[in-house]
Amino acid sequence: MALGFVPGVAAGLALVLCADGVEKSVEREKRPVAARPASYQAARPPVVPREVWLDEETLHTQPPPRYDDKVVAVFVHHTDSPNDYDCADSPRIIQHLYAGQTGGRHWDDLGYNFVVDRCGTIYEGRAGGTDRPVTGAHTQGFNHRTAGVAALGTFTDGVPVPQAMTDAIAAVAAWKLGLSGTDPRTKVRLTSSNSLSRYASGTIVRLPAVAGHNDGYSTSCPGAALSALLPEIRATAARLQGRAP
Repeated sequence: MALGFVPGVAAGLALVLCADGVEKSVEREKRPVAARPASYQAARPPVVPREVWLDEETLHTQPPPRYDDKVVAVFVHHTDSPNDYDCADSPRIIQHLYAGQTGGRHWDDLGYNFVVDRCGTIYEGRAGGTDRPVTGAHTQGFNHRTAGVAALGTFTDGVPVPQAMTDAIAAVAAWKLGLSGTDPRTKVRLTSSNSLSRYASGTIVRLPAVAGHNDGYSTSCPGAALSALLPEIRATAARLQGRAP
């Protein structure tokens, strides 16, 4: 496909037991042992590494990654780029998104932690390690303790969203949230770090554990069609964690 119109460049220029005595210890041992809660950790889905879409010529000089203590929420985005791409072209499209964000926007790296294409392939986005709680740059005010997953394409009202794509988003959410024991169907406490978000800096809010970009920031992203599928994505993610319906 022609990449000149990919918004990575076009829209890219426009787009975080102390022992208390032997007696009491013995008493505890005599008591019935409560069943341990299930961990609800989902399997890690296959993730294509950055090296597949980022070469030395395109790589932007950047500071070391920043990390949070855990991930308790996943924000879903769309990239606002064309949908009629061949999945073999996904690495080049992501490379152009990276170039737009680090070039025209002057960001230090791709903002999203993960990018998912229409065939359900999951790509590593922001540097720092997919299994670590990397602080992203995807949702103004709510980059801490969250991960950003971007659907490659534009999913406004009436646009079909591939099942493979929503399944992959659910798989990422189930895995990342499972590491902190978070149920994808719940709401979690997050603190706004920037008054440019929907909430003044320092405000503690309860947002969905699998949220749309527009839950934290005033935007149409991730598009009406993808937003409408978030309940289904949450349910699928919870099932992948082994939780009861």
